[in-house]
Formats: sequence, structure tokens, C-alpha cells
Amino acid sequence: MATTMQAVRVHDWGVAPVVEDVPMPQPADGETLVRVEAAAVGHLDRTVAGGEFRMKPTLPYVGGVEGCGRVVASDELAEGTRVMLRGAGLGLVRNGTWAQYVTVPTRSLSLLPEGMPPSLGATYFVPLTTAVTALRTVGRLGAWGVPDVTSAADEVVLVAGAAGAVGSMVAQLALREGARVLGLVLDQQQAERLPSGVEPLIASADGDVLSALGKERPATLLVDTLGGQRLNERMSWVRAGGRAVSIGYVAGEAATLDLPNWLLLDVPLLPVNMIRRSAEARALAEQWAPLLVSGELVLDVEEFDLAGAGRALELLGAGQLRGRAVLVPPTD
Repeated sequence: MATTMQAVRVHDWGVAPVVEDVPMPQPADGETLVRVEAAAVGHLDRTVAGGEFRMKPTLPYVGGVEGCGRVVASDELAEGTRVMLRGAGLGLVRNGTWAQYVTVPTRSLSLLPEGMPPSLGATYFVPLTTAVTALRTVGRLGAWGVPDVTSAADEVVLVAGAAGAVGSMVAQLALREGARVLGLVLDQQQAERLPSGVEPLIASADGDVLSALGKERPATLLVDTLGGQRLNERMSWVRAGGRAVSIGYVAGEAATLDLPNWLLLDVPLLPVNMIRRSAEARALAEQWAPLLVSGELVLDVEEFDLAGAGRALELLGAGQLRGRAVLVPPTD
């Protein structure tokens, strides 16, 4: 086996990562060496690489908090076993998945669902489990107690950022439950990518369309992946007694609530914290992943080579990715 490999490393906060030859990792006791088939590029990766996360790796570091691959050497798993890579400090306190090979504590590995391709295996976990949690556990679709809502079929779910990976998954799941779904997107191009059955709301269209939402308040549930200062406005599109679920901040990390008017709206703002729901998320992934394998749920993925990591981060930050981004390392 080779003594070096290619990896994407971050050398300074906010500076584009670079591809370098680095020593091949060697598994310690209780660890497994995995050949990476695909590595996700997500919002947490971008936040960490920008130096804005509370947990800062020691520079330089190999990024990537998620991925999937095949076992090369392990004291527990057979060679060739396909596994999901996430947790255990990957891309945070230890080198991550943006590399040809990675060592991981064996206890942190999960088997990939049968038939799942690498691009999905590296990227499906966060959007799928976050969407299910937002709708069912936190948003309590069909069971929140909104006036005149007795089932999911009575709900009007407004998904802000519906063209993104998580937003699209929320929209598909809500449609599957029988809800009416409104999808807020940036422009007509994004509207054309919405799942069939979603009613588009185009932010760049005539302002009268969006201002009317504040008067009509059609939604019973807002699932917001955008964040930013306009969150307060989007909450005003929810009828009294409804709720707003916050699961992202791609439009900005700060939002200001006008407390008197927020109290008047009578719309609670509910956070989705997937970090404290890690065990629950793994169970959800096992339960819902077969719908992705069968094609009943669809997750768009854009593939990049290792040298495209910086470009993937740029597109992610600009909200211009189609679904999720994945790095595909070269094979030996």
C-alpha cells in the first residue's frame, strides 16, 4: 500500500483549502482504515473552515465531517464493508473525510443501506434526518393543535429555501403526508427544481406577492432553512396558533425579533438541534433511507473532485448548489 495519499487541507481560517500529498493514516487499536468513496461538503464544514465555529481544529487540518467508503483494515469489520462516516470528531478534532483514506473509531461506523450509491451515502444523513425531525418531532405535523387542523392533510407547510437539500426533503416528506406545501425560492430557476406538487413562491418576483402573505397568513407551519434578518417577516406568514421551525442560517446567522409584534403574531419559534439528537437521528436514518434507495425520495447531489473543494464551499455559501455537494477522491 502507498505511504502517501491526497487530501484537502485547510491552512488558515477563511482561506480556500488546497489538495496536498500527506502521509497515509495508520489505524490505532479500536480504529478502522476506510477508503473514502465520497465526502460531503456541508454547512458545518464551511463554518469550521471559516474559523467561526466554537470548536476549532489545529491548523492545518483535513476537512470533512461526513462521508462514506469501504473498509480497508479493521479489527471488527470485514474488508470491503461499506460504511457511513460521521461523528467521532471527524473534520473537527481529527482529520476528516476530504481524503482518499481516513481512520475512524470503529464504534462510530454505521453500515450503509444496501444499494445506496456513494454520492447519496456521503450526503443523505443530515437532510433526511433533519427533515423528519423538523416535521415530526419538533413541528408535530398534524398534531400541533392549530385551529381547524386535525391531520397532516389540513396543514399548509411553507418551506423557506425549498430548493436546497434539507428544504427539498422537507417538502417531499410533507407532500407524502398529504399536506399542502408552499416553497419559497430565490428565482424561477430554483422554482423549476422544486419537487412536483410544491407551489412556488419566488422571492425575486413582484413584491406584492410576498407582502400579501403577511395579510393572508396562509401557512400553519413554517420550516425555515434560511435564517437571517428576514426570518421575522416569514414568521408573519404563519397563522396565529401555528409555529415556525428553524433549521438553518444560510441567509445570515443573526435574526432580530420585534417582541411586541412577535407576541401579537402568536407563532412560536422552535429550534432543531440535531447534535443532541444524534442517537435518534441514526434510528431515523435506518428507518427512512430505503425511500431514497427506492427513489421515492430524491436528493440532488453535485459531484466535485478534490481540487473542487473550494468551489463547492463557494457555491454552498452563495446558495447556488443543487442539493448537496460531494467530493469524489481519486481511486488508487
